[in-house]
Amino acid sequence: MVRIARLGLIVLSLLGGVATNLAAQQTRLVLLGTGTPNPEPDRSGPAAAVVVGGAAYLIDAGPGVVRRARAAELAGVTELRQPNLRIVFLTHLHSDHTLGLPDLILSPWVLERDAPLIVYGPPGTRTMLRSLEEAFAVDIRRRQDGWQPQNKTGWRAIAHHVDDGLVYADSNVRVTAFRVPHGNWPDAFGYRFETRDRVIVISGDTRESEAIVHACDPCDVLVHEVYSDAGFARLPADWQRYHESFHT
Repeated sequence: MVRIARLGLIVLSLLGGVATNLAAQQTRLVLLGTGTPNPEPDRSGPAAAVVVGGAAYLIDAGPGVVRRARAAELAGVTELRQPNLRIVFLTHLHSDHTLGLPDLILSPWVLERDAPLIVYGPPGTRTMLRSLEEAFAVDIRRRQDGWQPQNKTGWRAIAHHVDDGLVYADSNVRVTAFRVPHGNWPDAFGYRFETRDRVIVISGDTRESEAIVHACDPCDVLVHEVYSDAGFARLPADWQRYHESFHT
């Protein structure tokens, strides 16, 4: 379950699982997936995109991220076309936030992305990407050496490990990472995106935290994960202990 703050002139609506900015502001937030590890058919895995200045900045790569980006493109968010999926910020390395990474690395390349995917994430991200490259080495080689039209560069993924503070900046956006408490994960992050007209904060998975309050002082939109009291009450004691430590 995800709650979104409606602040300022931002108006978000869910249309077939895609969030669009009805006020047509320059900076838009697109929810590509709001699911959990539970395989609910109407919820893709955690993923979002900040869209500004003709570019798309992805946050997390849950299952279904590439297909939800295509759905957003068909709904009018043309910045999320496949060759434009070039950068992603990972909040942490739990599988439900990263299972879409192979898809995000390879499918846009097959569909003519010629630049490597740039991946910002916690320590361990570089090892994960190296392992994925090895896992798909046969596929990559056959596509490069076979008859399929292809470029030689778009299949790569380049990792940058993040810590607290500014981790990325260009003419559209400044991205600041901040640590959040997520159970026994030593490196879990939220991200603050500052553009010319909006500040958008993505909490990642976290229990209640003053880090979120600080990151949103101020912000226009906060995307924060929560679990419901009703669902929590139905869980056995060991899962309740887990959720109290890892989630909000």
